Amino acid sequence: MNKPLEKFKTIVQTPVSAESAETAVSGASVLVSRLSARTLLAAPLTTLTALAVHLLVSKNEPAPDTRSYTALLGVILTASLLAAAVQPFWSGLRRRMAHLCPILAAAVLLLCLWETITTGYRLLPLPYFPGPAGVLQNLLNDRVLLFDSTWHSLALLLSGYALGVVIALITGICIGWYPLARYWGMPLLKVIGPIPATAWVPLAMVLSPSGTWSAVGLVALAVWFPVAMLTISGIANTRASYLDVARTLGAGQKYLIFRVAIPAAMPSIFIGLFMGLGTSFLTLIVAETVGVKSGLGWYVSWAQGWAEYGKVYAALVIMAAFFSTIMTGLFKLRDRVLVWQKGVIKW
Repeated sequence: MNKPLEKFKTIVQTPVSAESAETAVSGASVLVSRLSARTLLAAPLTTLTALAVHLLVSKNEPAPDTRSYTALLGVILTASLLAAAVQPFWSGLRRRMAHLCPILAAAVLLLCLWETITTGYRLLPLPYFPGPAGVLQNLLNDRVLLFDSTWHSLALLLSGYALGVVIALITGICIGWYPLARYWGMPLLKVIGPIPATAWVPLAMVLSPSGTWSAVGLVALAVWFPVAMLTISGIANTRASYLDVARTLGAGQKYLIFRVAIPAAMPSIFIGLFMGLGTSFLTLIVAETVGVKSGLGWYVSWAQGWAEYGKVYAALVIMAAFFSTIMTGLFKLRDRVLVWQKGVIKW
């Protein structure tokens, strides 16, 4: 009767030989070491290739324009080799390198391709498409002016973004919670909101005597619509069961708004904050090119006027780092505020 069960027990209890287990472990370790070696050597090999290509194609370029880029590639090569040597003794560095080495290798490979197309074969016309060495040199030469422009852009962006978020939260909470405010506010929001903030530039220059204040107002307007709409959606879609339980326990209207509805709407509000941040970047650059005498947008317009396209690309590099840092900071804030959501929603 129990013969199949006894056969199953015999199969389960059959011990695995030490020799076969050792073979499996050694095979897995060899595979891991191969993958690890491939990952570790990706960045040094691509950097060495980029350095060789740079030294080959930059013979016709002035030496001062290429020296900084050569030094940069040398620093990347040295740092990647040093990290590869240290990582067996540092587990945290090893995990970081496993994640970042392929990305770094791809970035260096793109720089190599960029230099080959521009400086090497001259497939793209100058001065509109300079090589990476020229962009880096312009970045170093104009570092003081670029730092000042970045600081002014940061001040304008944070001022306009904060103002837009505050107004949008007040608007969204009122329209989402009070039926009368929703009746009168939603038509106005649907009419004014979809108009791009950059379309208001002529009117902003007329209404505001200061270019700085008009830029702040335009950034605030760009942030206001997406944050307000998603706040309204989050507040209006708060689960009725949450509100009923709070009312049963004696909660008043103030408690329902600030302790029930707003926390329940936080995921939607953060989506609006991310959308508003993206539109604020675009509006900031456009506003600075029109009425402001400082900032990254002004710098791009000024450099383009003098046909200094190396400086234009240098400003674009600063913009990418600048906006990416701000976006990363907002992600970190979202992770702290919505820590309860991390196991429910993957991000």
